[in-house]
Amino acid sequence: MIWCVDDDDTIREIEVYTLTQTGFEARGFSDGISMLEALRTEKPELIVLDIMLPGKDGVEVLREIRNNPLTKGIPVIMATAKGTEMDKIYGLDTGADDYLVKPFGVMEMVSRIKAVLRRCESAEKNDDTVSVGDIVLIDREHLVTVKGEKITLTFKEYKLLKLFMNSPGIVFSRDKLLSEVWGVDYLGESRTVDMHIKTLRQKLGEAGSQIKTVIGVGYKMGSSK
Repeated sequence: MIWCVDDDDTIREIEVYTLTQTGFEARGFSDGISMLEALRTEKPELIVLDIMLPGKDGVEVLREIRNNPLTKGIPVIMATAKGTEMDKIYGLDTGADDYLVKPFGVMEMVSRIKAVLRRCESAEKNDDTVSVGDIVLIDREHLVTVKGEKITLTFKEYKLLKLFMNSPGIVFSRDKLLSEVWGVDYLGESRTVDMHIKTLRQKLGEAGSQIKTVIGVGYKMGSSK
């Protein structure tokens, strides 16, 4: 999912339309404040962020994203009419992954997005060990340990745990978990998720308490102790 943040309705709609036509899922926001609010429960693959925004400008929004441990790793491409070299340097130094100067071609935007995602994917492959509290997951070895002891999980349990550990603090609804772990074509009931969460917690022992129930919403992985 790519998020496009721009207060110009026409530009934002063109960005979202182009992305959906080129195989991406996309969502638009007219200001940074509403986008930051959405980040409390969702996590996009990448954000295209305009600098000149009402309320909080793009640089302020980017700074909040980078200062939050739950969102700091999200790739961000800044988009702005400001095109001087110093503007670009300032944006990149603030934490942007790339920079688009308006007016830009929508296919250039798509190419930049793909390039940034490729770089991020490569970086993730080189750092595929993640830990939360006593739980350590080493993806290249398909290995999970708790306090150094190996834990045997089913394929679905492993996928659930990996999803939670890669997005600590992010709340996932049961429908979202079904889509991400079982696939969008899965026709089973949401109680399947509850059953797998129950067995996953049991296998993790005391560390299973890191998987929190958010009443009326779904589940999330708590931060480390």
